[in-house]
Amino acid sequence: MFNRKQLCLWVLLALSSFSASADEGMWLPMLLKQLNEADMQKKGMRLSAEDIYSINKSSLKDAIVQFGGGCTGEIISNQGLLLTNHHCGYGQIQSHSSVENDYLTNGFWAMTRQEEKPNPGLSATFIVRMEDVTKQILGDVPAGLPEAEREKLVQANIKKVQAQTTTGTHYEAIIRPFFYGNEYYMYVTETFKDIRLVGAPPESIGKFGGDTDNWMWPRHTGDFALFRIYAGPDNKPAAYSPDNKPYVPKHHLPISLAGIQQGDFTMVFGFPGRTTEYLPSQAVREIAEVSDPAKVKIRTVKLGILDQDMKADPKVRIQYAAKYASVSNAHKKWIGEMRGLKKLDAIAKKQALERQFSQWVAQETGRKNTYGQVLGQFEQNYAQLGQNLTLGRDYYMEAVLGVELLNYAQNFVRLADLLQTNGSAADVQALTKRLQESAPGFFKNYNLPTDKKVFAALMELYAKDLDPSLHPAAFGVVAKNHKGNWAAFADNLYANTNLVSEQKVQNLLQLDPAALKAKLTADPAIMLMFNFMAIYQSQILPKYTQLTDQNTLLNRTYLQGLREMQKDKKFYPDANSTLRVSFGQVDTYKPVDGVTYDYYTTLEGIMEKEDPSIPDYKVPAKLKELYQKKDYGPYGVNGKMPVAFIASNHTTGGNSGSPVINARGELIGTNFDRNWEGTMSDIMYDPDRVRNISMDARYFLFIVDKFAGAGHLVKEMTLVNNGPQTPAPSASKKQPELKIKKNKKNTKIKVEAE
Repeated sequence: MFNRKQLCLWVLLALSSFSASADEGMWLPMLLKQLNEADMQKKGMRLSAEDIYSINKSSLKDAIVQFGGGCTGEIISNQGLLLTNHHCGYGQIQSHSSVENDYLTNGFWAMTRQEEKPNPGLSATFIVRMEDVTKQILGDVPAGLPEAEREKLVQANIKKVQAQTTTGTHYEAIIRPFFYGNEYYMYVTETFKDIRLVGAPPESIGKFGGDTDNWMWPRHTGDFALFRIYAGPDNKPAAYSPDNKPYVPKHHLPISLAGIQQGDFTMVFGFPGRTTEYLPSQAVREIAEVSDPAKVKIRTVKLGILDQDMKADPKVRIQYAAKYASVSNAHKKWIGEMRGLKKLDAIAKKQALERQFSQWVAQETGRKNTYGQVLGQFEQNYAQLGQNLTLGRDYYMEAVLGVELLNYAQNFVRLADLLQTNGSAADVQALTKRLQESAPGFFKNYNLPTDKKVFAALMELYAKDLDPSLHPAAFGVVAKNHKGNWAAFADNLYANTNLVSEQKVQNLLQLDPAALKAKLTADPAIMLMFNFMAIYQSQILPKYTQLTDQNTLLNRTYLQGLREMQKDKKFYPDANSTLRVSFGQVDTYKPVDGVTYDYYTTLEGIMEKEDPSIPDYKVPAKLKELYQKKDYGPYGVNGKMPVAFIASNHTTGGNSGSPVINARGELIGTNFDRNWEGTMSDIMYDPDRVRNISMDARYFLFIVDKFAGAGHLVKEMTLVNNGPQTPAPSASKKQPELKIKKNKKNTKIKVEAE
């Protein structure tokens, strides 16, 4: 007999066997016609799959770019104007900032094309087309081949297909595994590398709420930045040149002034980074009970130190602004993920599915031969990973590499190794040159006293939390010479290393090979990092890699079995930084018992949160003035200025900056976050609580036009108002409609609220 909890889980599994949960999934654009078009249109979409993804005509995909490799951006004018998140462009804004010209604090707006700022190394990548290349990649791969040999053959086939596709063109081809390597798809891409900063609001708008509000709803953040793509005279990618011209896109997104209502169809188009929706229960347990807690513990300590030093010194605040944001982002996400998995009882749900799978396997001899050992092998592998391997890897990545000095020392360890093993003169010269060239950039954003505090704190954690077999020999010095005082150990090490100032590094790298080798092998920071690397590479990485490779094969087989068992279910592949579509609707949610969150926020909420004593809640004087005068131009609604909204789209990291598109293919917002209660959606989606958070497009326009006075940028955009998508569910939820009045030339737009 089942107890009540088990019965509920079985019912849930039975109901979910036929299709993905409502609004769940990150779908391949080229497969929308066969898998999703009908469902999307039932939800209110007025487009066809061909309107979204086409290789025969311009389509929505031609306005979407992968921005900088880790975010998404969208083209919003016929002059290459690109919209993304403020936090996606944060590194570029910081790189142009100084104490004298603090664009982080004050914002930046290019009033002419000549003022737009180049960003070496920044790129924007379009998808030209997609193709299923599974047969070409796996056609000659024998079944049962060991994973390492299989991967070698797969990689050879990938290189062959890529060469056949791109030879003689300026395109590139990315081929990625899907469903753990059961399928392979190719993305043919076009990458532009002359990307210039056009505009960014001050942090008090672009990061309003800061780390306090990060991952939270309600939200009031104007999280956007504007860039422009430049091209050569033929409108193709070209290296930076003052003579380059703004890129003319195949498609740019019109921006809707009609706003949003509860129940409206929403589509997010972008490059989600990584999800793991099909993990076994043992993997979910390891994440929720071992890995996430360890990483949160380490980052909590590091963030406390950075926060203290940044508040004490404006220079340190600028140096560490982007670093702090990066460390904090995942830290808070992992906390929400742990809570969400626990609340969903995710481990028990995975176990219930595995019991169902085991019963299905037991019904046929063929299934037993193919799938019979999978779940038992998972159990064995994760038990072995729990023996120092997972924690050892996490502490190496977070505590060791979380110290800037040790992270920086890695390449010096490699240089010392080349010198000791008589590496080629060319290799030594190349690495030396790279270190010389990178030193100014590293030390521009490096503060020795801050890093020293981080070192002492994280090394103490490493020593306390990991088995002594994973300790470097230098840790013995702490007890022997410093009486367990990690700060004293740090003082000694930082005083005697050459890697804590640009001048010392440059002087070091000017030495002849023999003298350089002697200096490197005597440097305490380099030798400490050498010991850490040796431990990691000998005691952690080989076994960890072996077990994770085995788990990849097991996941491939397990997922193949699940798809065979649940033939009527539409399976979407895990995110892997390739172009995807997710769809849902504007909706409220209940985070906890007795609380329901509305689906939108307004400028009024910013004023309610204002607290000059808290950096996250400072409000610019100009914004307050506009609020007091209700000077919202055509972007406000009935005396209110919309700021952000939530919907049920399935998103993850990499979707930052993704356009939120309405039923008619118009931009209504820019995705910038998820709600904290929904961060477990990378592992398990919950339609009742998972919400993506987006900046309302009207707030973006308001800030550019009324706050920044950069109306010339708005004039190059296409603003439309085609009315509401769906009837409001109740009069209390309905926002006033907007009417557009155009002049005879059909160029000027005036918007009035009814």
